[in-house]
Amino acid sequence: MDGASRRAAGDEVGLDFPRAWVEFADPADAEQVFRCDLTWLTSGWNCVFGRGCQGIRAGRASDGCCTLGAHFSDEEDEERVAHHAARLTPETWQYHAEGTGPDGFVGLDDDGERQTRRVDGACLFLNRPGFPGGEGCALHTLALREGREPLETKPDVCWQLPVRRTYEWVERPDGEEQLIVSIGEYDRRGWGPGGHDLHWWCTGAPSAHGAQRPVYLSYGPELVELMGKEGYEVLVGLCEARLAATAPPGLPDGARPLPLLAPHPADAPAGGCGSGCG
Repeated sequence: MDGASRRAAGDEVGLDFPRAWVEFADPADAEQVFRCDLTWLTSGWNCVFGRGCQGIRAGRASDGCCTLGAHFSDEEDEERVAHHAARLTPETWQYHAEGTGPDGFVGLDDDGERQTRRVDGACLFLNRPGFPGGEGCALHTLALREGREPLETKPDVCWQLPVRRTYEWVERPDGEEQLIVSIGEYDRRGWGPGGHDLHWWCTGAPSAHGAQRPVYLSYGPELVELMGKEGYEVLVGLCEARLAATAPPGLPDGARPLPLLAPHPADAPAGGCGSGCG
């Protein structure tokens, strides 16, 4: 099933629906403005790898979104991954021999872009089911074992998903230019034209929207890395105000809360995380 078929079957919601966006100046950079998708950031999405994830390729659910390998954003990204990969061992990395052998862990895609090499149909950092050292990304489990955030050890694209950051310079009516940094949902379109052909994608799947904590909290460390601490603190305040508006103070027992404006359609019918988010 491709994306259109899954939407028709109700497995995923449509790509176009009302969204609540907010813009605010970056407290740390006067030339920069954040544009954030509150519909996505206050939604109840959570990663369901190993707990219902259907994978982006049919028949490879245990790969999650690791089937294609990870493209490096730049040399620094690749060097950082190499630094942490050097601490992996055959006990913690299923493909240690391949990744440390003559071919290393870097491969090239069809366009000659550098990415993590694929072995046996998926990224070679992905430990497969049944591996004694544990299933899942070896770099992710390395971070958890060392008390780090996974964003420190994994390729940029891996820890950023499914949050998408884009940049656009705009000229204001007074002639001044500002950089608009958008923080939103990495939906199927984020993958390019091929995104519509993915077997399954979690951001639009109701089965991946059962979290008690909204994205802006569960992805707090990643958002701090993407926005800076000061920018993230402003975002938190705006997200909290959005959710608080659904349950104003003094609401009588039994009274229905106000509806959330532009909730994510993949969330529960109440919309967003609502007042139940922790």
